[in-house]
Amino acid sequence: VQLQASGGGLVQAGDSLRLSCAVYGSTFSSDIMGWFRQAPGKEREFVAAISWSGSSTYYTDSVKGRFTISRDNVKNTVDLQMNSLKPEDTAVYYCAVSKSSVVFERWHAIDSYDYWGQGTEVTVSS
Repeated sequence: VQLQASGGGLVQAGDSLRLSCAVYGSTFSSDIMGWFRQAPGKEREFVAAISWSGSSTYYTDSVKGRFTISRDNVKNTVDLQMNSLKPEDTAVYYCAVSKSSVVFERWHAIDSYDYWGQGTEVTVSS
């Protein structure tokens, strides 16, 4: 399985960006897709995750109401729509897939994910 993230860039506070992650390889109905981010000098942190059907999503508190995760199982992509961006959203964003039938309570955990993309950089200026 390979993942390729794209869509990052330099924007101003209040702007929007849409990140996309293409998944190459076999996918299954138990797969959970997630987005994480890592700001300079900080640890990687969870942003959002989505179930195969798209009916279940989970967001970290700091992005609730601003970010929306979605997936297209025909195209094998997972997107992250980011609105009302803030300087503190500046980070490298990574997409990941869990093939471990992870329970909902563990969707936020880095070690729940088996494959990772290369990351796409988002910079939000004030």
